[in-house]
Amino acid sequence: MDHRLVKDKKVNPSDTNQKIALLEKENERLHRAVEELSILNEIATAISSTLSLNQIVNLIVRKCVKYLKGEQVAVMLIDEEKENQLLKTMVRGADTSAERLPYRFDSQLTGWMLKYRTVLVVNNFANDDRFLKDAKETFPIHSILCVPLMLKNSMIGLIAVFNKKTPEGFSSEDQRLLSIIAGQSTQVIENARLYEEEQQLIRMQEEFRLASKIQLGLLPKSAPKMKGYDIAGVSYPAQIVGGDYFDFIQMDKTNLALCLGDISGKGLPAALLMANLQATIRGQTLLKPLPKDCLQRANKLLYDSTDPQKFATLFYGILNRDTHEMCFANAGHNRPLHFSAKGDHQFLKEAGMALSFVEKTDYKEGRLAFQKGDLLLIYSDGITEAMNEHEEEFGEDNLITAVKENLKTSSNQLIEKMITAVKQHTGKRPQTDDITLIVLKRESA
Repeated sequence: MDHRLVKDKKVNPSDTNQKIALLEKENERLHRAVEELSILNEIATAISSTLSLNQIVNLIVRKCVKYLKGEQVAVMLIDEEKENQLLKTMVRGADTSAERLPYRFDSQLTGWMLKYRTVLVVNNFANDDRFLKDAKETFPIHSILCVPLMLKNSMIGLIAVFNKKTPEGFSSEDQRLLSIIAGQSTQVIENARLYEEEQQLIRMQEEFRLASKIQLGLLPKSAPKMKGYDIAGVSYPAQIVGGDYFDFIQMDKTNLALCLGDISGKGLPAALLMANLQATIRGQTLLKPLPKDCLQRANKLLYDSTDPQKFATLFYGILNRDTHEMCFANAGHNRPLHFSAKGDHQFLKEAGMALSFVEKTDYKEGRLAFQKGDLLLIYSDGITEAMNEHEEEFGEDNLITAVKENLKTSSNQLIEKMITAVKQHTGKRPQTDDITLIVLKRESA
């Protein structure tokens, strides 16, 4: 045997080491590729799931902590409700030994990302002059990898990884992986955010529906039956809930208290004050005070419990069916209209300060005698101030005309005719204020 041939077939150790190194490098590349696929698969699964925004962001944080080997990961989203587009931190994940990132550096980082909207890599924070170094006082930062969350050329947030646990710092492969995660995550996060906004809107609509139902329950279910009188009342809120209030309160067999009020503002704040006003007036009516005393006490109670910017106007009267006389007081409300059977009309003159404007105020009291066929119209400014497309108000003249043309109808029919007249005046323009009416008519027979 040729020993030289055997010698030539011996393996060169350096070649073996090189091949082993290549295999290890390939294994490492394959291992990293599997990790990337695992992350992207979980994110893709989240796309078709019903996970909440916080759950999805938590998933992203966990994966970044695990695969990028950082001490801390933060996902921050732009707070769209703020005009200056500040970022708010949704989730911050960290290992048990990491300290909390100081807010001062949060501001520096988010400011830089909002300005440049590109990948940020810092592996030597101490010598990086883009950021103030006072952040090191409370959180020892030595490396940062940050990627923007971009959606259709708009930045909706960022993902930041702090302090790589290996000495070489963040590599180009780390940048590529975090960029891929950010690219895949952006739409998932946005979908989750839109879904949460939709759910919040649904909940809000349900709350408004329930509030409207409760508010309708506070208003009279039907008009009172009083011998010799035809009485009707109605309220149409401009929004789901309103700030107008009307009520009929049977004090005894002879006396009926009635009132109509208008709360400043609209929506839920006005509706809450309306409920407060109703409870206050009903509580005072049980004591059977004179109208001026009722308003005086109600004013003090509302002043003590109401925001200074809120107030209410209110007409309050007590009708005695035996004497056919109404005693009334007015707290800054529209002057009610009194019509005789012949169509003559007058505004009730007595009036005072709106409720909750000042702590103490006195109210004048007026009296009105009802003859057969007389009618009293109490209304809110949603009637007279209803505007058409030419910015013209319905006004008191149209109000008087609408009543005179329908004096012979019932109280309910008169209200329907007046609402129709207002709608014809406003045309296609939507209702912008609550509309409330009470019609009290002494029957001729």
